[in-house]
Order: sequence, then C-alpha cells, then structure tokens
Amino acid sequence: MVEKILASLEQSNCTTDTTFMQAVSEVLRSLEPIVQNDPRYERYGILERLVTPDRIIQFKVQWVDDQSRVHINNGYRIQFNNSLGPYKGGLRFHPSVNTNILKFLAFEQIFKNSLSGLPIGGAKGGSDFDPKGKSDFEIMKFCRAFMRELHQYIGARVDVPAGDIGVGSREIGFLYGEYKRITHSYEGVLSGKPYAFGGSLLRPEATGYGVVYFAAEMLKQELQETLEGKVCTVSGAGNVAIHTIEKLQQYGALVITCSDSDGAIYDPRGIDLSIVKELKEDGTRLSLEGYAARVPGSVYTKKADYPEGGHAVWSHPCFAAFPCATQNELSRSDAARLIENGCTAVIEGANMPTEPSAIELFQREGVLFVPGKASNAGGVAVSEFEMSQNASMEKWDFDKVDRKLNEIMCQIYKRVSLTAKECGCERNFVHGANIAAFKRVADAMILEGV
Repeated sequence: MVEKILASLEQSNCTTDTTFMQAVSEVLRSLEPIVQNDPRYERYGILERLVTPDRIIQFKVQWVDDQSRVHINNGYRIQFNNSLGPYKGGLRFHPSVNTNILKFLAFEQIFKNSLSGLPIGGAKGGSDFDPKGKSDFEIMKFCRAFMRELHQYIGARVDVPAGDIGVGSREIGFLYGEYKRITHSYEGVLSGKPYAFGGSLLRPEATGYGVVYFAAEMLKQELQETLEGKVCTVSGAGNVAIHTIEKLQQYGALVITCSDSDGAIYDPRGIDLSIVKELKEDGTRLSLEGYAARVPGSVYTKKADYPEGGHAVWSHPCFAAFPCATQNELSRSDAARLIENGCTAVIEGANMPTEPSAIELFQREGVLFVPGKASNAGGVAVSEFEMSQNASMEKWDFDKVDRKLNEIMCQIYKRVSLTAKECGCERNFVHGANIAAFKRVADAMILEGV
C-alpha cells in the first residue's frame, strides 16, 4: 500500500520535488506496520488524503522599491490539512521559496502540530522575495502587497500564519497592519506579532528554547544525564540557532560552534552569543567571519573549505549536536564524524536538516536521534498560546508562557518515547513521532468522514 502511494506521488509530482518526496517517504515507511494492521486507514483512504494538500494557492505580488522601480514576486500558501484545527504554519521570505519547499514544510507541519497536542492543522506559505538589502520601507511595501492577496484565504478560525525564515516581528507587524486596513478587524489572524498589539512573550525564543527543553527531558529519562558541562555543537546563526545556544548556555552546556551561509565558527572556550547577536540580530546580518576577527582563539572556516561532503560544524568532538540551519545540512559523512568523535545525541532544531542515510547511521550506532517535527515544535506551541491570548484578550507573563512551553515539550517527548516502545522500536524517535502524530490526525479524519 505504501509503495503504491509513493509510486503514484512520484508520477504526479515534478521530478525536482525531492524534499517533499523525502518527507513523505520517511513518514509513510514509519507508518506501514500500523496501517497494515488497521483496515480503517485503507477503507477511508487516509494515507492518500494525508499526502495530498487541501489546496495550493499561488499569487502575484507587485510592489515598488525606493527608486520607484516595479518588482514582481511569487506568493504562496499551501493549506495541507485542517482536521485538528485551523491551518497553522509560518510564512517564509527567501529566494529559495517554491511549491516544492513549501509542500514539504506544510506536510511536516501537520505532524509537528499534531504532536503538540494543540488544536491546529498544518500549512505553510511565503514568497521568493529576499528581504536582505531592502530598506524598512521596501519591506513594508512588499508586506502590504503580499497581504492584499493573502488576506482572502486566512482568518482566526481558518488559517493563522506565523513567521519563519525572513519573517520576524517587523514583517508580521507590517502584514497585520495591512490585514486590519483591509478587513477592519482586530483579530488573532497572525501569530508572532509585536507584543504591543497582541504578540506573546517568548515567541522569538520559543523554537530554540523548546529544542533544549526536549533534549534535557530526553537525556534525563533515557541516559540519566544533564546538559551541564557538556560540549555541544550547533549549526546556524538565525533565530532558532541563537536561542538554542542561549538556552544551552543557561543549562550550563559549552557550545563551541555556530554557522551561517558563508562559513562556520569554532570557539573552544564557548560561543560568545552577544557577538553573534550583534552580527546577526541588528538587521545588518553580517558574516560570522567578523566573530573570528574579534575573538582570539576562535576559528572561522569558509564554506568552500568544509570537509569533503560535510560541514565544518560537525567535525568537532561533542556530547550532543543540534542542527538548526536548513534541510539536509547534515550528511552521512558528517554523521560518521560525529559518531567517531563520541556524539551521544542529535536533536534537530531545523526542519529535516539530516539526510536519511545519516539518520540510518545514527540509529544503527545507538545515537539518540530526534526529528525536528518533535523537537522544534516549541515555536508553533507558543504561536497557539498567542492565539489563545488573543481570543480571550489576555496577556500571559513570561514565566507562565515559559512554564507551559516546557510542559508541552516534555509531553511531546513522553508521547514520542511511549509510542516507540508500544510499537516495539524503543528509542526510535522518528517512528515514535510519526506514528503518534499520525494516529491523532487519522482518527480525526475518520470521525469527520469523507
């Protein structure tokens, strides 16, 4: 049954649709045993329905730059599944955005949102617009043009977008302002808003903090270990990576690496996060090469000088690794280096950053591996907290949001771990996450009928 569905998808999808097919293949192969043992799934066509988006929306975005030149970009929203609640998922502004990337992200979002236990479905959207090098006014004009098209497809009980790569509180603020102008409605239609008008505390930190909360609970339960004093490697220097490093350091870990699209930093004394934030969070988005110029003893490795077939970040001995940059950044050769250097656990902060062959190697060698759909669900969890606060016109304090985030990440770990044990694949957190998430979505789809 699974092979038949994958073959059908291969035929119906473009041959370059590799990331989406990779995500679907990983999930369906995990689900094969339970699907075979429960005839309801085939009777209701659950798998076929699950891998097909409810709708793919594409639109033209026309905007004018500061020199009065007209630009055209593509805008997208993929609403994949809303069986558990309104569509929920980020907007990404980056030149790499296309339907292939967004289908993969939206499909993964279904499972991530299901694992959170919250009433939200899966979606993703964005544009091939590049905010780098644009003025605040140009970004504002693009966001307003984007929302003029998007607004007709979203709503507080329909689809609630959030931020993602290239879309922070500034962009969400511009998008929300245009939505209000068009609809004359003050409602929680976007999450990740500035705190001044409906945003939640902890939203910027949520994904990175959640990754570490999951890791801490897993290490405690599986190995009776803590993060204190442990050497950790992190890739990326964006929002998720920065806040993963921040929380790891609060737990007493020694984080020795981070990276950006140009290269990687190794600092054996521990990453100075204040310098990384200065380079990456002030809107200038400077290269990490500036870190090495300011911190004696640190080493910057240009991307062109990475180990063959690998990433410089993963060439250092560590207790735990946290890939927080982008999809398929951790290769099989990287995995071999990490294992050789004594890595005990790999916890994904990004969406699908580990190649399938690397995952297979980690699992075969007994390395604890956690997929992003489980470990990076903190961002969408706090997004749902923001929706709840908006609906009740309340403001929660930082401690309450942080406590609820920690509780949800611990619950996700327990749900994934218990499911893996029940299915006879203890410590296989990939299977545990896929099966636990699928059951919740599939049960809702069956109860709703066709």
